[in-house]
Amino acid sequence: MLTEERHSIIVDTVNKHRNVELSELCRLLGASESTVRRDLVLLDEKGAIVKVRGGAIAASADDSFFALEPDVEEKSNLFAAEKEAIARYAASLIEDGDFVFIDAGTTPAKMIDFIPSKSVTFVTNAFINAKKLAQRGFKVIIIAGEIKAATEAVVGSEAVSTLMNYNFTKCFMGVNGISLKNGFSTPDKNEADVKRTAISQSREVFILGDHSKFGKITAVTFAVLNHGKIITDKVPDKKYLSEASVKEVM
Repeated sequence: MLTEERHSIIVDTVNKHRNVELSELCRLLGASESTVRRDLVLLDEKGAIVKVRGGAIAASADDSFFALEPDVEEKSNLFAAEKEAIARYAASLIEDGDFVFIDAGTTPAKMIDFIPSKSVTFVTNAFINAKKLAQRGFKVIIIAGEIKAATEAVVGSEAVSTLMNYNFTKCFMGVNGISLKNGFSTPDKNEADVKRTAISQSREVFILGDHSKFGKITAVTFAVLNHGKIITDKVPDKKYLSEASVKEVM
């Protein structure tokens, strides 16, 4: 297969599926990993796609709407290396004396393994996070409310009311969609209410989202882009760098 033909297939496939793994491209093209990696580097340099670890994502800045939300188990298997890098950097920002909110979500949960042993109090709306933090020896408070099974998050009016009593030095939020026009979004109104309240009660706000979250819109916006610093592996569209505060960690 000629190079130009491979490049055309790669671009068409990535644009169709938004993100494609390296192994899938190798199978589709009948080419070696080294060959496809070189193709991805060249196409990334041309701006045709965005090369990321383990594959490629679409370079288009057009937003796509996503109505459905995968459960925790499904999400935990996606972009594991990227999420770990984001979580490791986010954990390094925690300092002695901080009073921190950690949101439910697979990327915020990964932070816990990397948090340095310091005098910090944590509040969370995820009982899995609370258990892991307590096992690490930290003082931890879990807010009251209704449990949402799909994301294992505590939500509802009681959760929002509880959060209004706190003043956080930092909060670390999960996110489903990051859009230039629609900001940070999540599919569930109750989760959005919790996120919005925690952000309003925080001095510093960090949004943890891997590259696949950019250019996505879900049902409910919980904050505009300038209400938090984004920590991500790689920004697929450089326009975000001028519109938001972004830290790339890979």
